[in-house]
Amino acid sequence: MENRRNEKASSLRWKILRKALLRHRSPSNQDENSEMGIKQISRKITHGFNLIPSHIVNDDECDSNKCDVFVCYTLPIPCALQLFLKQRVDNHADLSDFEICNRYNIDNTGLVCNWPSEDVLAHYCISHSDMFRSKKVVELGSGYGLAGFVIAAVTEASEVVISDGNPQVVNYTQRNIETNRGAFGDTIVKSMMLHWNQEEVLNVAGNFDIIVASDCTFFKDFHRCLAGIVKKLLSKSGSSEAIFLSPKRGDSLDMFLEVVQENGLHFSVTENYDTEVWKRHEGFLNGEDKDSWPSYEKGHCYPLLIKITL
Repeated sequence: MENRRNEKASSLRWKILRKALLRHRSPSNQDENSEMGIKQISRKITHGFNLIPSHIVNDDECDSNKCDVFVCYTLPIPCALQLFLKQRVDNHADLSDFEICNRYNIDNTGLVCNWPSEDVLAHYCISHSDMFRSKKVVELGSGYGLAGFVIAAVTEASEVVISDGNPQVVNYTQRNIETNRGAFGDTIVKSMMLHWNQEEVLNVAGNFDIIVASDCTFFKDFHRCLAGIVKKLLSKSGSSEAIFLSPKRGDSLDMFLEVVQENGLHFSVTENYDTEVWKRHEGFLNGEDKDSWPSYEKGHCYPLLIKITL
């Protein structure tokens, strides 16, 4: 069964690549079911909650490398601190991306963009910065790690580890740590390649006061590994917890929470956890928000707040 699931995911990733390389050809002969599967894995979100203002910065290094851009994020705090994250340009796919996905049994979503739930998580961390003070924090499945960088820059956490299972994503993270080093004060900031099914995590097991993650519960094949790594990483002493922001995405979130319980962990789910996020959510639902999101669906787009404890 596991081999069949891996084969299915691998097949879909190669179809994504084919779509990227042949995007200008007519789709009339493509199989409808395959196209639906591709959209489920690779859907690029062009809208979001827009809680952390951003714009692309002209940069000689990025201009010479047409694959990358620098995105400047201006944090909504009194000093308007800016973070500069090098990211892939939109609609860019490379053969090596999918070879690496197959080699490490991972998905490619971390290279696509900063997803809406990550934006909401970053905003939540700014609004609750006191909870991170002097704590050791790890972000799982970080992608470009906006939330992790925000925690490192504004909360006075003692240590922030920004982790992902994709080595390409980790390379971007390490370069962005060096770029923003001056924004972190005394906080130690590290990048880490962490695959959720790793058997050996002895150097970091039981080491973190807080785990954060956004939109990491969609792929059901990863649920058991994700719940397991949360249990391994949380500190056994004190009030450690994992903070997830994830949409329901059909039954995927509910199924993940069932696995959480099976691992002996406890959880709570909160729907209305932030006034500004809820305001924008209602605006999208009613079509009244100035930054309209025509395809907005509550179950697919609105992230719930999940807290997990030992």
